[in-house]
Amino acid sequence: MPHAVQAKAAQSAESDAEVTLALRIASAGAARDVEAETALYRHLAPRVRRYGLRHLRDASAADDLMQQVMLLVLDQLRTGRVREPERVVSFIFGSCRTLVVAMHRKESRRESLLERHGEMLASSDITIAPRHDHERVARCLDALRERERSVLLMSFYDEKPAWEVADELGLTAGNVRVIRHRGIAQLRRCVESGRELAA
Repeated sequence: MPHAVQAKAAQSAESDAEVTLALRIASAGAARDVEAETALYRHLAPRVRRYGLRHLRDASAADDLMQQVMLLVLDQLRTGRVREPERVVSFIFGSCRTLVVAMHRKESRRESLLERHGEMLASSDITIAPRHDHERVARCLDALRERERSVLLMSFYDEKPAWEVADELGLTAGNVRVIRHRGIAQLRRCVESGRELAA
């Protein structure tokens, strides 16, 4: 048997398998034929990914396309919205074309916005908050008086609101807020100066 005829026969057998799987998924409906869904995914997902690589020229975009198309197709088959399940391959690649066009349109729109407004982004002053040495912060926290340290730890480490901290420490919520404010100021001065506080 010539190679071209063998390839055509193999492709036809593969298409028959995909049609059979699609019909099984469609007829199962809400009961779901997970085995058929998994098999159809294994048959067609690599082809959809290759389509994405060819048209999008980006591996992660091709992976996204593969996931979106296969989820769409499985959902459409399950809910009976594919009018001709026996033409599942055509449905899949039609969906691929539609999504690729949408992805190109989105990218084009993004590039156009960057062209028009890019200089504003480049000139904006973006400051990154400094990261402090964790050991220094811990030493400074230890140097605080017990009440300030307890209020800060309960407020920020335990994420308790002022009223809850107040109940546990026998204070008013207003007093907790004042202590917290002063504690943060002392902690900041200590961390920025590099010297521990005098107890």
